[in-house]
Amino acid sequence: MTSVVTRPTDSYNRLPQDAKELLKNRVQTMASASSAPATQQRGVGQEQPKTPKEQSKTEPMVKLRQVTKTYGNGSQALVNVSLQIKRGDFVFLTGPSGSGKSTLLKLLYGQERPTSGEVVVNDHSLSQLQGNRLAMLRRSIGVVFQDYKLIPRRTVAENVAFVLWAQGFTRKEIYRRLWPTLKMVGLQGKARCFPDELSGGEQQRVSIARAVVSTPPLLLADEPTGNLDVDNSWQVIKILKKLNSIGITVVVTTHDEHLVRMSNHPVVQLRNGYLHHVRR
Repeated sequence: MTSVVTRPTDSYNRLPQDAKELLKNRVQTMASASSAPATQQRGVGQEQPKTPKEQSKTEPMVKLRQVTKTYGNGSQALVNVSLQIKRGDFVFLTGPSGSGKSTLLKLLYGQERPTSGEVVVNDHSLSQLQGNRLAMLRRSIGVVFQDYKLIPRRTVAENVAFVLWAQGFTRKEIYRRLWPTLKMVGLQGKARCFPDELSGGEQQRVSIARAVVSTPPLLLADEPTGNLDVDNSWQVIKILKKLNSIGITVVVTTHDEHLVRMSNHPVVQLRNGYLHHVRR
């Protein structure tokens, strides 16, 4: 699939330079976190083998190889699905309700396991990960849900910072990450508000901020505009484009064909569990 390069928006350009550098550096660090130094040396007349770090830059961020998911009642959510998503891509995954979009995302962050086939994310085969190793991989994946999943009795700042606190970051580092992230989604003025004091669009932006505050190399957004009007939907997509412009790989599921037509990103579609490439 062809990588798409998105130019930084004006909102991103207005961020302080140190905040922009911080975001870019963290994306690059997370993307190569699993790399190790090479131990092989080049022989006479031989091509230098790629180091794990070099391979991690050229290997796709996501690979599905002939993946089928069948539930206990016999329903097939996915049938023989193969897909590669390169690092830095922004991909729309479309299809009607019940076509398997959410199931595919759940496979990518390990909530579901395939019945057959292989799922590889950031160079890790999820079938081989359990317990702490799976939890560590999930830290490198941001997930945005359609229904926000915010903590009602926590403020905007606390909802976003909670992820970092749970991962053991220091108070100083949490503060250093929190405010550039809130500014990027346009919520720095709402930091002390509670979720029920926000509009639906603002709550979704909190959800996005929470998903990316640790600067994961991969962001999965499951119907992020499903409960929003047209203006708020487009605002959410612009934020996701902005995140993609600093190197985050973005996968967005949607049944909103209007949003897809307004963008020039690659599109794949699920129909009755089968995957089709619509736009590369």
